Amino acid sequence: MLTDLSEDQLATYRSTQTAPDGFDEFWAETLAEAAKHDIDVRLSEVETGLETISTYDVRFRGFSGQEVAAWLRVPAHATGPLPAVVQYVGYGGGRGHALENLLWASAGFAHLQMDTRGQGSGWSLGVTADEAPAQPQVPGVMTRGILDPATYYYRRMFTDAVRAVDAARSLDTVDSSRVAVVGGSQGGGNALAVAGLRSDLAAVVAFVPFLSDFPRALRVTESYPYKEIIDYLVVHRPDVEAVHRTLQFFDGVNFAARATAPALFSAALRDTVCPPSTVFGSFHEYGGEKEIEVWPYNGHEGGGIFDEERALRFLRGRLGDA
Repeated sequence: MLTDLSEDQLATYRSTQTAPDGFDEFWAETLAEAAKHDIDVRLSEVETGLETISTYDVRFRGFSGQEVAAWLRVPAHATGPLPAVVQYVGYGGGRGHALENLLWASAGFAHLQMDTRGQGSGWSLGVTADEAPAQPQVPGVMTRGILDPATYYYRRMFTDAVRAVDAARSLDTVDSSRVAVVGGSQGGGNALAVAGLRSDLAAVVAFVPFLSDFPRALRVTESYPYKEIIDYLVVHRPDVEAVHRTLQFFDGVNFAARATAPALFSAALRDTVCPPSTVFGSFHEYGGEKEIEVWPYNGHEGGGIFDEERALRFLRGRLGDA
């Protein structure tokens, strides 16, 4: 059954989220600090047995110069420079196995898939550590360092995500003027954050994005991972104001308002993990050209392969052929 607003109501819904004072300065300072560290991209080819795709283990420097892993997949024998897709992973996952996720390279793009710090054990493999002091938190990462924007987990992850674009653009095989970011769920939240923090993207794809419209999400869903924050506040009763202030700095609504690249969203009307109203909260604020695919009978899986098929057409139109 529908668990959120109807499609007609979604068309007029607007988020109550606001950008806090100092939002732009906070992120400018965060990214400037990261930029003090050389991106230090290191590639090591991996033998996969595939004849049509070459795969490389990638390491680069993300937040605070900490090492972040990725996969780079490119069409075998490509002469480049190629349009590139930088992809981010859903909650609990990592970059996965070298033989997984072959769509984008098979379509002729250079494909950089970023690992997810401190996750990569829920449903796909990861190797990147989250180097941060331990603090009281609910299991998962949603409340890690949540009392202060400077210590919140997603400050580190979003910085990694921006640096992944830098890593891709540094490669000889990549046309730096044709770089897109793609992700679903948490990966879609990463894509929106990067869209709001970069002005040099060619396109953005955010499937059923997570980390969007926190005020609405915490009112209308009892599903994890958002519920990690609710569980935290059940115990940490005096910290409601501090938590909501931190979340303002990481909300897709506020990043979307600053984004300019053409974007493709998707939302699913039966999604209890990322309710469609939270997706539309960011969609309506998005500052660039935008379109959205709505799946009336699906949950958090969204359009699945049909989302990817639509994204492939969308990116061909924005990035062109190899």
